[in-house]
Parts: sequence; structure tokens; C-alpha cells
Amino acid sequence: MKISISRNFSILALLCAGVSFPAWANDYALVNCHVFNGFENTIKRDQTVYIKGRDISHITTSAITPSADTEIIDCEGNFLIPGLIDAHTHLDNLEAARRALLSGTTTVRTAGVRAYEDIGLRELVRSDKLPGPDVVAAGVYVTPNLEATMLADPRLAPLAGGVKTDEQLRLLVEVNIDRGVDVIKTRGTERAGRPDTDPREQVYTRHQLEVVVKAAAMHNIPVMVHAHGDEGARAAVEAGARSIEHGTYLSEQTLQLMKDKGTWFVPTYITMLEMREEQYDHVLRLRGSHMVPRLEQTIRDAHRLGVKFATGADNYYDDKSINRISLEVMYLVQFGLTPFEALQAATASSAELLGLGEKTGKIKPGYEADLILLPGNPLEDVMALQDVLLVVSNGQLALKRIPFGLEK
Repeated sequence: MKISISRNFSILALLCAGVSFPAWANDYALVNCHVFNGFENTIKRDQTVYIKGRDISHITTSAITPSADTEIIDCEGNFLIPGLIDAHTHLDNLEAARRALLSGTTTVRTAGVRAYEDIGLRELVRSDKLPGPDVVAAGVYVTPNLEATMLADPRLAPLAGGVKTDEQLRLLVEVNIDRGVDVIKTRGTERAGRPDTDPREQVYTRHQLEVVVKAAAMHNIPVMVHAHGDEGARAAVEAGARSIEHGTYLSEQTLQLMKDKGTWFVPTYITMLEMREEQYDHVLRLRGSHMVPRLEQTIRDAHRLGVKFATGADNYYDDKSINRISLEVMYLVQFGLTPFEALQAATASSAELLGLGEKTGKIKPGYEADLILLPGNPLEDVMALQDVLLVVSNGQLALKRIPFGLEK
């Protein structure tokens, strides 16, 4: 069966409506596009990008001679870049996956879900039942109190009283790994999004975090750590965390330690910004007003010191939030990163953080065909990221909004 692909086409929309489809409708030749490849600070003009199956097969400026099963897509002089990467999400359902993909996000790393839904999504993508986004799954959050998340697996019943001792921490890590996670998410400090908690308060000691990191390392699994406060973040860096998430109150000393140890920074600025909106209670709106400028300064300091950045929206991709990686990139540029640095943070650098640097995040032969098309040059104006015209994920055409004119 062959699917006819037209404007505003979305494989995920069809899937959510119960329509079946083959793994790949066609191979593709994306012609007449200007390419930002994710690793060079330049635009390569008038390129043709060939996609075969899941991967980019080759890139050329030569005249095309496509095979009979190759569909030609005229990109009309628009700008092709690698698909965006959201390294901090709570993606846990099909509709959320659809919203992420249509915003240009072709790879996500989850930061804790209720019951291993992220692993289910990951396997749907791997088995070609979904075009994407690809999922790096964290499973259940390693946190002192699991609350209702304890229902995710019957083996978690012994943790009803808390997750604090070495044995309890190891048990939760081992259950996660047995369920097939790719990364462990834990915390160094309390949450910002609850009025009864102080985000600067440290909740796990360096020793406890080392227990988590060592238990995960036995299976070659990295650890991402939620930390707003400096003490909890520094303990996480010293314990061997792969990345610090949020990092609102990080000191220059902790940032320098991150630089020295190669620890990544995922600031999730846009979720802090959202906390000032009216849907939050007065405590959180006031807190957001204090945290937002503080996080801005931390981002500026981290950039000045040379800390490695990756992008995260801290988003459930529900039908209310507009937090998107495109907005995070915009703010990173406002706070001192060049457009090239911010675009790298959202593509090649985030892929490196996720251990996918040889697989995605670049437009390069042999890499996965994770691509988005923009109406402007993002190296000159990153606002072009707000208007995604075409999305290819794992070689599947998930969104196509061109041509703008009527076809003859």
C-alpha cells in the first residue's frame, strides 16, 4: 500500500485516529534546500539530501536521478536543519509525542514518568510503529517519596516508606534498569513547582547520589540530576552526574567544577518562566519572579566559563503548555550564546549528552534522517525555529506544510 502525502500530513495524527500505515511510504530526495548541518557554522546552499529507509544516504549539489521509489520534495529554498532534541521532558502518551514531533522535536530524553510509558513509546518508535520522536527513557524518578508512582511496578512496594537508604536507592535503580531504562533521573534538591517545598533545599547527600551513580554505572547507565540549589548540585557533580537539570542557584565554583568534570547543563529556562503565569498560585508566581532572573544569570555565567549546554523544555507536551525547544533556543541566544552555539545545544550537543552523537543531531551521510525545514536562516534569526514547515523523523515524513501555492 502507498500513502498519498500532502500538505499538513501527519503520520502520528493518522495513528491516533486508528489508521495503519507502512513503516516507510517512500525514500525521499529533498531538493532545493539550504542546509545547516549541526556541526559547521555555515549554511550550505542549494543542496539535495537523499533519504533511504531511516538514514541519510548522501548529500549532493548535482542534478538528481532518483529511482522509481524515491519521492522528490521541493524544499523551495527553505532551510533544512537537524531535528531538535529535548533532553528534559515528561513525555508519556501518544498525543504528547505528536505535539513534540510537530514542533520539530525528533528526539527526547524523559526525566521521569509515572509508569514506564516512556519505554513503551521508545519501543513503538524502534519498531517503526511511530515516526518519532526517539525516546531516551528514564522510567521512574529516583526521589525520596515515590507517592503514586510506587504503583508502576509491584517490586517497588518495599519503598512505600521512602527511598533513602543505600538498599532502597539500589532497589529503585535496579527495577528501573530491569525495565529497560536508558538513563536514571534523581534529585539533588527539592522541587520549584510546589508551594510547600524550597527548591534550594538539598534532599540527597553526596553519598546517596554516589550510591545511585555507582549502581547505574554497573550497567553503563548515566545519571541526570534535578538540582536548583547550589549545595545539592555540587554534591551531584562530585558524585559523577552526567547532567545538572535546572541549576537556578549554581555558584561560579560549582559551574567551574562542572566545566572541569565535563558535566552538562540543561537549564530548562522556559519552564521557570512559565511559573510566573496566572495558572500558578501566588507563592509560585512570586517564586518564579525571583528564580527567573537568577537562572538567567546562571546561564550567562555558565556560558562565560565554557560549561557544556543541552536543551530541555521540562514539558509534558500537553494541550496547554507552549514550552518548546525553539523557545529555549531563543532565550539562550538572548542570554549570550551565539545562534550557532544555541542551535548546537539543541542538536549535535544534546545528541552527545544523550550518547547519540554518532547517530543523530547532524545532517550527515549515515546519520538518521531526523530533519526539519524552516522558512528562514536560523544562524541569522533563531525565531525561524517557531515555524516548522516539514518534519522527517527516522526517515518518515511526519509533517509537510509546503508548497504554499496550489500545485498545478
